[in-house]
Amino acid sequence: MDDLQQYALDQPLHTQAFFTLVEATANLVAVSEKYWQSKGISGARIRILVEIAKQGGTILPSALAHKIGVTKANISLLLTPLEKDGYIIRASHNLDGRKSVISITLAGQQLLMEHLPNNRQTVAEGMKGLNTQELQQLISLLQKLNRG
Repeated sequence: MDDLQQYALDQPLHTQAFFTLVEATANLVAVSEKYWQSKGISGARIRILVEIAKQGGTILPSALAHKIGVTKANISLLLTPLEKDGYIIRASHNLDGRKSVISITLAGQQLLMEHLPNNRQTVAEGMKGLNTQELQQLISLLQKLNRG
């Protein structure tokens, strides 16, 4: 075994935890994405619709970009197909005409209401290896990581 391979294999505990978290997340995202693809839409687009809904149905593009972890420049590219499909609309901000706001349409709301319950069940099945107490502990630990 060469030095690089040995270094890659000998991971400190925090590195092992990180890569285990990344792998588990990737597996669950794949389960969710497979569900959404079977419905003809990407999970990334659903995530945008969910974030808009969580904000009461309207959000600034810059705030949405921050929520989903993309640049302000890329958010427009992500919104265009949703607008084309009639799931969102863009309008001028009522207080600052230089800004725009994004709103989820009735069609976007119906899409979420129709499919989110089954997607959530699909994800829950992917997490069935954890009991309620373990899920609560996982949430607590992840929230602690998020607080930094």
